Amino acid sequence: MHESDDACHLISHPSELKPTTTWMETKWGWTSEESLIDHQTRARLCAAVLLPFHDGKPDWSGFYKSIRWMMDSAEYYGVELVPVLNADTGYIFQLDNDTYSEVLKRFRSEFPNSKFIAGVTARGADSDSKFLVERYYPLMDLVQEHDNCEVMIMTSRWLNSLCPEERRDGYFAIAERLERPGIVHALEPSFVPWATPFEPWLLWQLASHPKFVGGKVSTLDVPHFLYWSAMCRDLSLNFSPHSGDDFGIATAIKIGMPLLIGAASSSAPLICAAKDMWLGNNVAEKRFPTRHGHFDTRVYKLFEAIQSLEDQVFRFDASESVAAYKHSTAHVLKILGIIQSTDPHPMCSDRRDLNESTAMQQSMIRPRRMAKMLGIPYFDAT
Repeated sequence: MHESDDACHLISHPSELKPTTTWMETKWGWTSEESLIDHQTRARLCAAVLLPFHDGKPDWSGFYKSIRWMMDSAEYYGVELVPVLNADTGYIFQLDNDTYSEVLKRFRSEFPNSKFIAGVTARGADSDSKFLVERYYPLMDLVQEHDNCEVMIMTSRWLNSLCPEERRDGYFAIAERLERPGIVHALEPSFVPWATPFEPWLLWQLASHPKFVGGKVSTLDVPHFLYWSAMCRDLSLNFSPHSGDDFGIATAIKIGMPLLIGAASSSAPLICAAKDMWLGNNVAEKRFPTRHGHFDTRVYKLFEAIQSLEDQVFRFDASESVAAYKHSTAHVLKILGIIQSTDPHPMCSDRRDLNESTAMQQSMIRPRRMAKMLGIPYFDAT
């Protein structure tokens, strides 16, 4: 790692940004997590919902039960939980449009008053040679038949291939179709080789659009979520960064920012407990104030327990892919008695081996110990 040897100027105002500006040329690229610590804000938890399968068909009973499990945990700890439907955890890339639509309709029928977020991506773009905005329309239209929801515009190969100015225009073109609040989405190349995260200029442009209320960034190698949070907080932007980092769950809680993660499907009770424990006693909405002190310092060990489980759920395979986390999540939910089968979507090739149940049982030992010690309900502490 090499830092500049001189006291070079760091950009601190949007007017100085150019499409080619890197985060390391800005003050937000050098902001510490410690300087953003927030014990006051109760940010929402957006839980990417697993769509369970059994004998090749969606397990609707398990789908409902898993969502209620997360909602009950959130209600107990006073956390706003928003289910995220039809994202990667919900097999968006394997679902046909009819099943995609059925997921939304069944959710709305079972949970009529609950907000949800739905992922949308470019349908039928495999044979394209350029970005076509209309590829996003079919799934957007299916989502926007429903009220009280947000649309997560998942990145796609041809949208991501555009230079920053053209990518901005692509997102703005998608926004013209938006009738519900939009959430933009960025990935690092560690997820898919063609992915590139947002440059600071592009984030500023998207954060300034009135139809985009926030964005999710999924990172493994570079702290882009920290960059986003520093910029948005420093500039008081009406745009909420959501962490998609299942390897760094504690960071979002510590700095008072939302999470949008598949890890909530396997650790919701633990995450909700940690969010309440992190709040200061002076926060009126804190459900379980400590008898003495500012916040419950045992949360640090809970952070470790959560991460020890999710590091295994999202562990890399021989190809350095974490895509099989969905299969691991199903094993955790089956162990907890929430779903009846660990089957993935029949068209999904991302699968763990036959020893996964044993691996997940072992990974749950420490979280179960912490749940028992802290009296965290809903997470099996037997």
